[in-house]
Amino acid sequence: MIIAAVSLLITIIVYVAAKRIYKQKSHMLLSPIILTPVVLIILLVVTRTSYDDYNAGAHWLSDMLGPATIAFAIPLSRHYDLIKKHAAQIIVSVLAGSATAVASSLWLAKGLGLNDKITYSLIPHSATTPIAMNVSQSIGGIPTITAVAVMITGIFGSIIGPLMIRLFRIRNAVAQGVLLGTSAHGAGTSKAFELGSISGTVSSVSMILAAVITLFLTPLVLGH
Repeated sequence: MIIAAVSLLITIIVYVAAKRIYKQKSHMLLSPIILTPVVLIILLVVTRTSYDDYNAGAHWLSDMLGPATIAFAIPLSRHYDLIKKHAAQIIVSVLAGSATAVASSLWLAKGLGLNDKITYSLIPHSATTPIAMNVSQSIGGIPTITAVAVMITGIFGSIIGPLMIRLFRIRNAVAQGVLLGTSAHGAGTSKAFELGSISGTVSSVSMILAAVITLFLTPLVLGH
């Protein structure tokens, strides 16, 4: 019980500290979504604390992912007219991105000779964690591996996404939001809100659409 309480408290403290550091020096490697897990992993290794003991308390934060995703409806209401105006472009773009993510994951996993369980665990990596884990379980994957894949996707997506935006000079806020929300779900959406409220709102919509599309598309691709 004590370890559970301490793990929850330490996670919150590390995250708050990481946010303050990132606010003072906005380097992508100092982003809370990167710095927080790195620091926590180091602490677990140094203190020889098992993941099960740590997660006994920290799981409460993971359980908040669902409500946090629903909370994205708040900025959506503020930009409803804009979303409605670009609805067709957003849907087509997210559908193309999600289909590419599922197909490429399956192709790469098969090419690397991974077994079915690992392959099925990696396929839904571009959906937000709660849905990705449910999809993984329903098709015969391992949800815990899926959660790690989702986290890695989010971290790399939130780093590479802004680089792509600068490299290809993507100025349109809707396009920025679709790119980050589709490719990096929650982490990408957090980064999108740093670019602006419109980018963040579109990203949240894209993230939810990508999750729903992945939910229905994955069983079809696998023939389940």
